[in-house]
Amino acid sequence: MSHLRFLPVLARSASALAILSAIGSATIAQAQESDDLGDEIIVTGVRASLDRSIDLKRNSSGVVDGISAEEIGKFPDTNLAESLQRITGVSIDRVNGEGSKVTVRGFGPGYNLVTLNGRTLPTASIASVGQDQDGDFVSGQTRSFDFNNIASDGVSRLEVYKTSRAAIPGGGIGAAINIVTRRPLDAPAGISGSIGAKAVYDASDTYDFDRVTPEVSGLVNWTNEAATFGIGLFASYQKRNNSAASESANDWNIETFEAFSDTGRGRVKSDGTTIFNNAPSADTLVAFPNDTRYHYSEFSRERINGQLTLQFAPSDALTVTADATFYQNEAEERRADQTTWYNRPFEEVTFDGNTEVATAIFLDDIITSPKDGGFENQYRATRDQLWSFGLNLDFDATDNLKFILDGHYSKADAEPNNPLGHTSTLFAFAHKGVADQQLTIVDGFPRQSITFDDSTNGNNNGILDISDLGTQVARSQTAYQSQEVAEIRLDGSWELGDDDRVNFGGSFRDASMDQSTVSTYNALGDWGVGAIGDIEANAANLVQEYCLVCQFKDFNPAATGVLTTSYRGDATELFRAFVNSPSINGTANNMVDEQIWAVYAEVDVNTELMGRPVNIVAGVRYESTDSESVSLQGVPQSINWAADNDFVTVLSADEQPVSGDNSYDHILPALDFSIDLTDDLKGRISYGRTIARPDFGSLFASANPGAPNRPTYLGGVPGGNAGNPQLVPLVSDNFDASLEWYFAPSSYVSVGFFDKRVKNFVGTGQSTINLFGLRDPSSGAAGTRSGQAAEYLQSGGYDLSDVNLFTLTALIDQMGFAAATAAFDANLGPNGLDQQFVDDTLAAYDVVANANDPLYEFQVQQPVNSEDAHIYGVELAGQYFLGSTGLGVAAAYTLVRGDIGYDITADPTSDQFALLGLSDTFNASLIYENYGISARLTYNWRDTFLSNNSRGSSRNPVFVDSYDQLDLNVSYDLTENIALSFEAINLTGSNTKTFARTENQPWFIVEGRPRYYAGARFRF
Repeated sequence: MSHLRFLPVLARSASALAILSAIGSATIAQAQESDDLGDEIIVTGVRASLDRSIDLKRNSSGVVDGISAEEIGKFPDTNLAESLQRITGVSIDRVNGEGSKVTVRGFGPGYNLVTLNGRTLPTASIASVGQDQDGDFVSGQTRSFDFNNIASDGVSRLEVYKTSRAAIPGGGIGAAINIVTRRPLDAPAGISGSIGAKAVYDASDTYDFDRVTPEVSGLVNWTNEAATFGIGLFASYQKRNNSAASESANDWNIETFEAFSDTGRGRVKSDGTTIFNNAPSADTLVAFPNDTRYHYSEFSRERINGQLTLQFAPSDALTVTADATFYQNEAEERRADQTTWYNRPFEEVTFDGNTEVATAIFLDDIITSPKDGGFENQYRATRDQLWSFGLNLDFDATDNLKFILDGHYSKADAEPNNPLGHTSTLFAFAHKGVADQQLTIVDGFPRQSITFDDSTNGNNNGILDISDLGTQVARSQTAYQSQEVAEIRLDGSWELGDDDRVNFGGSFRDASMDQSTVSTYNALGDWGVGAIGDIEANAANLVQEYCLVCQFKDFNPAATGVLTTSYRGDATELFRAFVNSPSINGTANNMVDEQIWAVYAEVDVNTELMGRPVNIVAGVRYESTDSESVSLQGVPQSINWAADNDFVTVLSADEQPVSGDNSYDHILPALDFSIDLTDDLKGRISYGRTIARPDFGSLFASANPGAPNRPTYLGGVPGGNAGNPQLVPLVSDNFDASLEWYFAPSSYVSVGFFDKRVKNFVGTGQSTINLFGLRDPSSGAAGTRSGQAAEYLQSGGYDLSDVNLFTLTALIDQMGFAAATAAFDANLGPNGLDQQFVDDTLAAYDVVANANDPLYEFQVQQPVNSEDAHIYGVELAGQYFLGSTGLGVAAAYTLVRGDIGYDITADPTSDQFALLGLSDTFNASLIYENYGISARLTYNWRDTFLSNNSRGSSRNPVFVDSYDQLDLNVSYDLTENIALSFEAINLTGSNTKTFARTENQPWFIVEGRPRYYAGARFRF
């Protein structure tokens, strides 16, 4: 797909080079102006924040970038992820218009380590709100940290370590990101702090929520005059309401045109009269959807953060810090759907002419009698919480020897939070008046068209109204994820003189993750809408008529007639009204426990090479990990042969534990070399080895055997899937080289190259193994009942069919061989077995495996460490301020490439490994800081990237379309203590889109709207 993006990438590359060139050309003028300035320039606000970030970059060993608060209680962005995306190599995922998770140098959220004040944070997330249909049945399996949970106002700075250090825990191949909060003894004596309030206005309309919501935060420090004791308190409350119109498809079917046009497969008319327009060649892949859906969602998010910090420094040699951190983020989405399912066969099909994968951009369905048009409603809600308690002792044992002892206990929970205690409640109802329907895709957006007829299944007034509605099914998903981390570490530093030192330390971390899900399914009128009128009879006051398609502003559904009428309601209230006893149809309960020991040592040497200052940091880290996975599952007792090609799995009555364990260790070297080539020019070279552990979901111990689709003797293949507790971490050897030119105050240009050679990527493996000692009653093996039946049928010249093999095997099981063959022969006519005899046998008997039957050989798919990959790229960054004018510009461009991409022309039955998250990024900011005004206009862009390499029955990719956004941030110091602010996020109302193999196959299209913040902050 990269060729589709060549011109935009080239254009943005040129823009980045032009900006950096302009920065460089201004150097002489800047230098001349600086010579004329006799007084020191005091910078504050945005520029002060950028200066601190430059200092961190310039003075760190290795490649380190950061973002600093502009002042106490004011971070540059309302969202930490939005700030991080301005750093080269960092890109973000957005959910509901807000930055959520980060990708660094092509490595997604699960491959980056996030710490809070150097402590490993637990993660828990149920990614339901703001997602497409997959969001309804998610479970917590991730290691990814969601930055949307943390309010930015309480953060002092963000540090992004792109090269490895021996002192940094393993777990981040992309980067280690450290969130640093304020410490009371860093503040002046007495009381200091800030209190701020904002009004948030979202430009999207809502039916049920206020459009203006509050944000309030405060940070207070008190330190005694002797600076020996201090207390810091931060608290924040933020609420946001908004809505979004969207479109999605449940699945995209991929097959060759030859298979699609086969008159015997149900896609097209059996008489061969289906009309094909712009038909591709026989072996070209074609795509057509199962359905298309329009959605209208209303969102509400409430975030609470708090931190209490106590510091005690009884002497210059000892500082004790105790802290407690809390966050809670509650998010909900009430969504209403308007769905068209495509019936098949098709009367007419038009393809888009794509020679790689041709998409059906027009479908005319054949409907023999009126069918359903759906209005499913969902209520998704989650609550994320984190509690963290820590204690830190900073002790100078001697003038040259220093120790830091740090310990913490932290717990993160993600839990369901809708009124029924579900993560997602789904209630489907529909009319049954679709007499004809078509699909047209215009510029990648599907348009539905139907002919309505309620004469048979409704009140026969020709109008879609509540009398035409009937229930279908009610479903729910209840998902939990919890992780606890108990960690202690000791770090030491021995000063050798001349700024040389030896750093050393060790740590132990015990991390335990628990995950569970419960699913329910209750058929009401069922998908065939068998109870038309029950909505009006039982829930007339719970549904609201409205126009869903009218909610779209940027996309045009071109809907007419009854498609402008839709229905919405609270899914939890509808569920209560119709479901008395939810029927459980699935459960999962998994635990993964990891114990990690580590020691490290490194030397930090400052010397000279050819008269120029050189810094060398060389170290090694050793990590040893013991892991255990335990799953509670209904253990299969047998897979019974119930009919000719029908097998039934029998589960144990109670859940039983299934477990697996693993142990591994790693030696992780790290080397950073930097040299000041001139007073303004710094060069760096780094090498390091890093690891990243697989997502928890891949480590689950549960295994699920799959029944064969016909007797194994006749070619049936038993499948299955399983987790793999034996997975080991990804291991990456990383090389970095960079050049940084600090040519003027608050100004620099840098260029860097990175190269990562990664082993042990997790792919999908297939192995032929037995599970749970299950035996195969249909094997046809000699000495078994099915073997006797197969031998008799073959020797007698009978048809060796599924029906014959099952019937005779079942009879042998019940009667013995002689009586069975006699009964079989007695019911055999010229055209085969008597059908009534067959039906009676199928109904009466199941064949249950016994000790003579061989073990099943399941073809089990499970995650395996099977793939290696090469990822490399270039980072360009620059910043320039024009003397004392206060006017500045900053820009960053990152190019990322990898050696394994997704082949959209691949067979849809094949599993593909492909690198996820790789994309180029660009951002640029225009900055002004003077006369009490602080302003920044920022543009961010991320190119198309792959987020999933196997979705749906055709193993389709999920590509995230390129996205750009323009933001504005302005503040004005009304007095020395009072500042007013205005922010505009997503000024141009950019939309998001995901798609399958081409852009004419949309998975999820969401309209975006700007949001505005107006506020004031009081500093004291």
